[in-house]
Amino acid sequence: MRPPFGELEVTEDVPAAFSAHVRRAFSGRLGDRFTLVLSGGPTAARCYERLASDSGALEWPLVDVFMGDERCVGPDDPDANQRMVRHTLLEQVGPAGSFHPMSCADGPEAYERLLRSRPPPDLVHLGLGPDGHTASLFSGSPALEEPTARLVAESEDPAGRNPHRRMTLTLAGIDRARLAVFTVVSAEKHDAFARLCAGEDIPAARVRPAQVVWLVDPGAAGPAEG
Repeated sequence: MRPPFGELEVTEDVPAAFSAHVRRAFSGRLGDRFTLVLSGGPTAARCYERLASDSGALEWPLVDVFMGDERCVGPDDPDANQRMVRHTLLEQVGPAGSFHPMSCADGPEAYERLLRSRPPPDLVHLGLGPDGHTASLFSGSPALEEPTARLVAESEDPAGRNPHRRMTLTLAGIDRARLAVFTVVSAEKHDAFARLCAGEDIPAARVRPAQVVWLVDPGAAGPAEG
């Protein structure tokens, strides 16, 4: 199976492949600085741990880190994406150039103003939920239908499978990036990846920045094409 858009890499070591793509994008950045948008979840945590172990390849004071989505919980709550990013990556590599966690209390407008004050992201990291969502863009959520003028929105899962109210980049916010890298791991994600490859209109299928790379392990990818 292959996604209808983007490049597909099937690999046993998705975190290593992710780290390599970040390092390559950093080397090929257009300006002096590098804008990196990060996500949440267990696969992301493993990717950031690997990136931290390869940290010598990046000049972290030149890296500005943003979040692609966040749960509306406290910054040190175990469910907070920013907490995971701090613990798995930022505290391991030393100070980044800047870190900009999302705050539901401040609201999407404040984060949107911040994003618009900076160049478009060099790389945005995304996952794929078993239900086909990416970032916090869920099927049936109004955030999935935000106009292209909006970069950040509040969101909730109408099906109730994913807890917490959220803030998230919209499709337009994601599509500003030069590169989106999806990481998809385990047989639990196989059905969602198969739906994507079959051309179903799941949220992840609507992400269309200039370049998309899918890093998928064999469990999620399913049988090799013959």
